[in-house]
Amino acid sequence: MSSPPIPSSTGFSGVPFFHRLPPLPKLEGTDPGTAPQDAFRLAIADQLSQILGVPLNDVFLAVAMGGKGCDYKVVLPRFRLPTKVDELKASVLEAFKPNEYIERVSANGPAVEFHVRTDTLIPLTLSTIHAMTYGDGAALDADGQKQPSYGSNKSGKGKKVLIEFSSPNIAKPFHAGHLRSTIIGAFLANLYEANGWSVFRLNYLGDWGKQFGLLALGWRRFGSEEALLNDPVQHLYEVYVAINKLAEQGEGEGEKIHDEARAFFKGMEDGNKEYLVEWEKFRSLSIKKYEETYARLNIHFDEYTGESKVSKEGLEKMLGILRDADFTTREENGALLVDLTPYKLEKAVVERKDGTPLYITRDIVEAQQRYERYDGFDKMVYVIATQQDLHTAQFFKVLELMGLPWAQKDKNALLHINFGMVQGMSTRKGTTVFLDHILNETKQKMLEVMQKNEEKYAQLEDPERTADIVGMTAVKIQDMAGKRINNYSFDWSRMFSFEGDTGPYLQYNHVRLCSVERINAADGLVLPTEDLDISTMRTERLISPEAVELVWILASWPDVVKTASRDHQASTIVTFCFKLTHAISSAWEKLIVKNQEHDDAMVRLWLYRCAKDVLGSALRLLTITPLERM
Repeated sequence: MSSPPIPSSTGFSGVPFFHRLPPLPKLEGTDPGTAPQDAFRLAIADQLSQILGVPLNDVFLAVAMGGKGCDYKVVLPRFRLPTKVDELKASVLEAFKPNEYIERVSANGPAVEFHVRTDTLIPLTLSTIHAMTYGDGAALDADGQKQPSYGSNKSGKGKKVLIEFSSPNIAKPFHAGHLRSTIIGAFLANLYEANGWSVFRLNYLGDWGKQFGLLALGWRRFGSEEALLNDPVQHLYEVYVAINKLAEQGEGEGEKIHDEARAFFKGMEDGNKEYLVEWEKFRSLSIKKYEETYARLNIHFDEYTGESKVSKEGLEKMLGILRDADFTTREENGALLVDLTPYKLEKAVVERKDGTPLYITRDIVEAQQRYERYDGFDKMVYVIATQQDLHTAQFFKVLELMGLPWAQKDKNALLHINFGMVQGMSTRKGTTVFLDHILNETKQKMLEVMQKNEEKYAQLEDPERTADIVGMTAVKIQDMAGKRINNYSFDWSRMFSFEGDTGPYLQYNHVRLCSVERINAADGLVLPTEDLDISTMRTERLISPEAVELVWILASWPDVVKTASRDHQASTIVTFCFKLTHAISSAWEKLIVKNQEHDDAMVRLWLYRCAKDVLGSALRLLTITPLERM
């Protein structure tokens, strides 16, 4: 069968290429104008739906990526039609008409296989990327500046999500567990935004309790205003460690310290202004230091809340409800508990025998306060380590048993994103310290690596900032490369390699893609940024195995973002980044730009720019700043 012609001007010149193609049926959850693979799947589903008499949505969901020798396939038995499979295949092969999307159809076992037109695939994909990066399809930031939007979608439009992550404890180390929560949570916040949700980033600090009584006593004995202002997190930790050593002495001095700490904290709870002013100073200075660390990690929060922000009135009201609830019982020792053993969640104490609340009780009150404070939400996500699986499950179940409408299981509004632990995260000297120390060593190590190339190092405007960004990239990619549930070993030597699947390798590829434009611009080969007129740039110049493979990967980016939104795995995005950079590396060898015939060079440069834009978008989704030089 001969293929019908497509427009000879295969690019983006005033009218995006997609709008030059035959119209496709509308289907909720798809957007062929922004996601190229949706276009091909819809083109297949449209005809198959009519041939087989199966609803369009059912056929669309059945269109899967093909294996070797085809682009897409549909396994016919899945439709459970009364007609024999061989007869179905025959009817599809006879009735299916090639068009501007699909070049031909074939059969393989119980499946029919589809082969797309590469002279549609290439311009459709590249022009879509271009339009959503530089054209009218680009998003606008708060300042009205264009931001790449290829890969994003509006599936969550009108929905609100609160994401609690990081949550360090004041006066205790900001350790590896907090790092994982911080990195994963920030990624998820970006991911939900990429899927159209309104996102609120919450940092629920450990900023209340008897330990602040201990801290206050330690401050009076060991505190230094100068050291506090210089590095509050580090100094408060040193003070806390020092007072705890005295408190561990047991009877006598140690017992006295514990009594005084309890008295101090009771004063805080009773509203003693002097005590609260001191506590607020520790809290605000610590948050200021945290913000500096988060800024280095390219992460921000919309709200710093914490245990201290759980209102006393709210706690008293909640405890009153729990005391009267039919799912709680009072133990002989006076403690109030919820028996969750019927749900295989053990028993959870919600009030001590002395009438004071526990951590889970504060969590319950804070959850309700958030629902009121944010005028409801569609989802609330807690990014907490696997060690807290039981606690979180008990917390969610108690909210459900309380009858709160938004906490019912069928609402799917509460989500725990758990993760394994980092093993061996310490300085190179072997001592476990604050995250800042790790980040400083990462930056210094990266500087040492970069200085080995004196020529490139001399070209950097701010070598230290560049080293810091590459270092952050190394730390984040090592963390996010595997499934989050798995533990992983912090490996200094592997992390900084520019070869293989590492963070610096990804940055190197982005820099290389930026440099190919800079180098060729010096010879007068420049692509436009606002509108791309490539009527002379015939895409058959790109129909080579390396180019087609790279374009297929670029076309898959919107689907990868959707997949990540379902599995909540940063590794889904990281895997895509490595797959993309591997394809770029293969293309370098064959698709040369410099000193090539003008139109060949231009269309290849266009391909590399699109690859750069997509890689940059993927890195930003991972909270990583893509570098242009390093």
